[in-house]
Amino acid sequence: MSVELPIERAEAAEGVAAEEAVAPPEELLRLHEALLFPRLVEEKMLILLRQGRLSKWFSGIGQEAIAVGVATALRPSDWILPSHRNLGVFTARGLDLTTLLCQLMGKGEGFTKGRERSFHFGHLPSRIVGMISHLGAMLPVACGLALAARLKGEETVAAAFTGDGASSEGEVHEAMNLAAVWKLPVLFVLENNGYGLSTPVSEQYACARLADRGAGYGMPAERVDGNDLLAVRDAVSRAAARARRGDGPTLLELVTFRMRGHEEASGTAYVPKELFEEWRPRDPVARFERLLLEGGATDPAALAAVRARLKGLVDETVERVLAVPDPRFDEAVELAGVHAPGAAGGPLRGLEEEEALRLLPGAEEVRYVDAVSDALRLALREVPRSLLLGQDVAEYGGAFKVTQGFVGEFGKERVRNTPIIEAGALGAALGLALDGFVPVVEMQFGDFVSCGFNQIVNNLAKTRYRWGAGVPVVVRCPVGGGVGAGPFHSQNVESYFANVPGLKIVAPATPFDAKGLLLSALEDGNPVLYLEHKVLYRSAKGAVPEGWYRVPIGRARLARAGRDATVVTWGVGVGWALDAAARLAAEGSEVEVVDLRSLLPWDEEAVLASVRRTGRLLVLHEATRTGGFGGEVAATVAEKAFPWLDAPPARLGALDTPVPFSRALEEGFSPKGRLLAALRELLSF
Repeated sequence: MSVELPIERAEAAEGVAAEEAVAPPEELLRLHEALLFPRLVEEKMLILLRQGRLSKWFSGIGQEAIAVGVATALRPSDWILPSHRNLGVFTARGLDLTTLLCQLMGKGEGFTKGRERSFHFGHLPSRIVGMISHLGAMLPVACGLALAARLKGEETVAAAFTGDGASSEGEVHEAMNLAAVWKLPVLFVLENNGYGLSTPVSEQYACARLADRGAGYGMPAERVDGNDLLAVRDAVSRAAARARRGDGPTLLELVTFRMRGHEEASGTAYVPKELFEEWRPRDPVARFERLLLEGGATDPAALAAVRARLKGLVDETVERVLAVPDPRFDEAVELAGVHAPGAAGGPLRGLEEEEALRLLPGAEEVRYVDAVSDALRLALREVPRSLLLGQDVAEYGGAFKVTQGFVGEFGKERVRNTPIIEAGALGAALGLALDGFVPVVEMQFGDFVSCGFNQIVNNLAKTRYRWGAGVPVVVRCPVGGGVGAGPFHSQNVESYFANVPGLKIVAPATPFDAKGLLLSALEDGNPVLYLEHKVLYRSAKGAVPEGWYRVPIGRARLARAGRDATVVTWGVGVGWALDAAARLAAEGSEVEVVDLRSLLPWDEEAVLASVRRTGRLLVLHEATRTGGFGGEVAATVAEKAFPWLDAPPARLGALDTPVPFSRALEEGFSPKGRLLAALRELLSF
C-alpha cells in the first residue's frame, strides 16, 4: 500500500521555517518547556494505559507544535476551541495540572466532576471551549464567540481546531461560509495529519490541498508545516492580526502526521511503515531542541535538566491524582446539573401571569403573531445583549412577518440575516450565549430544525451538564399543519426533542401565553425550544398586556373545568379540545381541558390532579400518534393515577403518515376530525 505524503519532503510549507526565525533565547526556552510538557504528560498517560490504570487515550504525540503554537501565539483573552489531540492548548493556557489530570482520568475533582472524558470540556476563565465527539460541530460556535467580541467592540479572536477528516462535515462548511460572509475574527485551524481514523486523505477529499478551499469561501488560506513550532506561531500571529484589523477569517492548513493510532486501541497497522520513517526526523520536540542547540540557546545538560524537572512534576502529580476517589453518584446532584438555576439576564423582571392582566396597562386583544412580535421587541429593548438570528428575519421580516420593522428600530447588528445554515446559526448562538449574549434563532419553518439537530441535542442541551456553562438560547420554531403546506412545512417536532435532557420545550396556545412564555424563555438561562403554531398566528386572539410578564415554564393551565373526563393537550389542540368540550356540554357531559403549555418540563401534578377529579384521560396532539409526547403523559397517568381511573388512558394523534399536501387528505390525516368520536368513546367506557 502506498500513500502520498500530506506534505512533500522538500517543502517547508508556506510560513517561516524554524531555522529562519529569530527570537530571544529566553523566549525560545519558554517555548521549549511549553512544547515538551504536554509530550511528557502524554508519555505518562500511555504508561498508565498499558498498566490498565487509564481507560482510553487519544494521542497527540508528534502534533504538539500545532496546539502549543496556536495557544502561545494568541492573547490570553482570545478564545480557543481545541479538539481531542490538543493537550498543549490546556497546558499552555496554564490550567491547574492536578485538576487537569483528574479530568483526564475521570476523577470527581476534574473540571467536569467525572461527567465528561478527556478534552470534552471547556473552561471559560481560560477562554477555552471544549469539543464534542461530533467532529466539526464547534466551528460554528467559534463564529458566535467571534461575533460576540465584535458586538462588544473587543479585538478578540476565536481559533477553532478541526481535522482533515472532519473538514468534510457540513457544519465545517457552514461555519467557514458564515465567518467569511460576516467577516468574523475566526482562525480555522485545520490539522491535516494524513488520516481520518484509518481512512487516508486520498479518500477524503479531491482537492490538492485543503488550504485551496479558502478561495471558495472568500478568505485567505495558508498551508503551514505543522511540526515547526515557530512557523505555526508566525502563521497564527499574522492571521490573528488580520482578524483584529477587521479583515475577517483565515483558514490555516497545518500539515503534520499522527505517530500513533486514532486512539490507542485502534493501533496503526493501516499506516505504511515508510511513512513513520519519513516523519520521525520531523518530530516537533526533537526538531525544536536541535534548533536550540544549534543556535546556542542551551546545551544538552540543560535540556536534560528541564526534562527531568518537568517529568518529576508530572510523575508526582499523577501519583497524587491516582489516589483521588472516583466520583460518587448522587441523584439529586446529577439532576440539578442539567439546567442552569437562574435567569439569564439578572433578576426576573416580570409579573406572574395571575397579576399581569390585573396590574399591567393596555391589555388589548391582539393576534397570536402580534404577541410573539411584541415579546421579541420588548426583549430587544430591555435586554441589551439580546439579538435575533435567522433566514430573512431582517428587512423581509421573517417568513411569517414576526420581525417586520425590527431592523429599523434595532439595526442589522442585532437583527441578523443568516445564510441558509440551521446548524451554523444554532452553533453560533451557543458561542454568543457562552460570552454573555441571549440569542434568539428563528427556524424559518420548524421542519428545518432537523438540519440543526446535532447542535441542539449535543451542544445546546448538554453543555450545562457537561461542564457547567449556562446556555441562554431560544430557538423559535413555527410548527404544525392546517395550512396545506405538505410534508416539509407542516410537521410538529416536539417528540424529536422530548427525550433530550437539558432542553426546555414550550408550546403556547393563546396570545397571552405566547408572549409570557417567550419572555420567560428569554430569561430562563437554558436552551428553550419555542413552538409557535402557524395556524394560530392570525386566528387566535386574546388580551395581552403591554409590559413584561412571565408565564412560568413547566406550569400547565386549566383551560376549562369539568367533571367527566380530562383532555390534556397543547398548542393548536387546545382550541380543538375547547370546541369539542362545548359540543359535549350541550349533550350533558363536562370535559375538563388542561393546556400543558410546557412539554419539558411538563406539569405532572396538574394533570394527575385533573385525572383524579374526572377519572378519565385523553391526550391529544397534532403530531402523529406513534412516538408522540402523549405516550409519556398517558404512561405517567397509568402509573400514578391508576386507582382513580374509570377507563384506560387514551391517546389521539395524527395518522402515521407524512403530512399530505392536499387539504382534503390533510383533513383526514389530522386528529381534529376524530376528536369528538374519541371523547364519546372514552365517556361511554
